[in-house]
Amino acid sequence: MILVIEQLLNGLLYGVMLFLMAAGLTLIFGIMGIINLAHGSLYMIGAFAGVWAANHTGSVWIGLPVSIAAAMACGIAVEVGVIRRLYARSHLDQVLATFALVLIFNQLVSISFGKQPLFVHLPDWLVAPVTVLPGLTYPTFRLLFIALGLMVALGLYLLINRTRIGMLIRAGSTHRDMVRALGVNISILYTVVFALGAVLAGLAGFVMSPMLAVQVGMGEQILLVTFVVVVIGGVGSVKGAFVAAIFLGLADTSLRAFLPGLLKQFIPASQADALGIGLASMGIYFVMAAVLLFRPQGLFPVQGGH
Repeated sequence: MILVIEQLLNGLLYGVMLFLMAAGLTLIFGIMGIINLAHGSLYMIGAFAGVWAANHTGSVWIGLPVSIAAAMACGIAVEVGVIRRLYARSHLDQVLATFALVLIFNQLVSISFGKQPLFVHLPDWLVAPVTVLPGLTYPTFRLLFIALGLMVALGLYLLINRTRIGMLIRAGSTHRDMVRALGVNISILYTVVFALGAVLAGLAGFVMSPMLAVQVGMGEQILLVTFVVVVIGGVGSVKGAFVAAIFLGLADTSLRAFLPGLLKQFIPASQADALGIGLASMGIYFVMAAVLLFRPQGLFPVQGGH
């Protein structure tokens, strides 16, 4: 039972990180209609900038705003310099342009930070485990990051559904011409949305840096799973992104932890490990296929708003 709860916490942490990535991507894709393959690069930039700042200052709390600021600055530069010229272009043009950005960012990061992975150094009190339940301890920083992700999700919900800018964002996703006719500067609105998506991606990168090697190309590894979350949740739906991300995080972590052991009850251990790892890796894609089969528009399709 203790192992199950521990894996559920791991899955919740992974799901929260997926939501931070998917929320930004679904805002950009659902509202602006842009297929942004460079979203993973913003995740990588946030991770590198935050870890570099944290290690050089000795404070992880300095690394956090640095990661957000770096991702936001790059996001604004990308939107103003490249994306703004792609709104009226085909999705193929968008894919080619943003894929070129992925290659450019990878090389720039290699030049700036080198090709060796970076690892963040957390203070002892963050690494120290805390007792969650009798017999179950869990690292403090993981609990804090789960809480941070959930607070960001709540804040994003309130922003989208309870503020004027959220109203404009929702209206811009379905009634773009009407919003423009009311005197709203769509270009500035799109820049704000893109910057918000970049901030969420950069935050996700820094949140995951204590658990993953921060290295060149890490954005592409997470981008495919992020697209799966967006598709399952419903393109443009922040609520759908949250539900899908948490579910897929729990499912992926649980499959990787328990499926090999379950298969060992029926086949030899060596085969069970290989087969279990392979099936677990495909688990989220089976879920996506099932959702698309019965609900091609996703679990929470946008119908006039989020």
